[in-house]
Amino acid sequence: MGGVFADENSRELFSFTTPTDSRQWQPVNDGVMGGRSVGQFEITNDETMKFFGTLSLKNNGGFASVRSRASKLNLTKGDQLVMRVRGDGRNYTFNLYVPTRRIAFSYREEFETKKDEWVEVVLPLEQFKATSFGRELRNQSLDPATVSGIGILLGDKKEGPFVLEIDWIKVQSGSE
Repeated sequence: MGGVFADENSRELFSFTTPTDSRQWQPVNDGVMGGRSVGQFEITNDETMKFFGTLSLKNNGGFASVRSRASKLNLTKGDQLVMRVRGDGRNYTFNLYVPTRRIAFSYREEFETKKDEWVEVVLPLEQFKATSFGRELRNQSLDPATVSGIGILLGDKKEGPFVLEIDWIKVQSGSE
């Protein structure tokens, strides 16, 4: 994991500069519920993480994701997440995981990509919504100090191939 301070207002959470960075991530797809989607990832020679596969709606499926392994990320040093991505024009979901007894619980926020174009995506922490099995839960505010993992999910109900390339992910203060 990163953790290198770019300046006093930001901290890198993940960069993908070595092949061993792949040990921090794992795919989680709808096969856990009988679905047929295939999502995988690789660390590229260009020092990015490429998340790719095929989304399928068969057998009540419809999602593919990649998640960081659990570790204390400490997002208290900022109020937004920023990542540099190159996508396929589809909408993805950024998930924040916290230790909880609820099944399929995360805080999530959707983001857009532009086909074949690098963009910086800014996700204010205050906009993340608590969800369980995709349903929004009320009165569940996010405590940035408790975030233990992140994930990127595709579940836009559009069958077919997808690809999202991630250069880096950081937490930063919105005053930057």
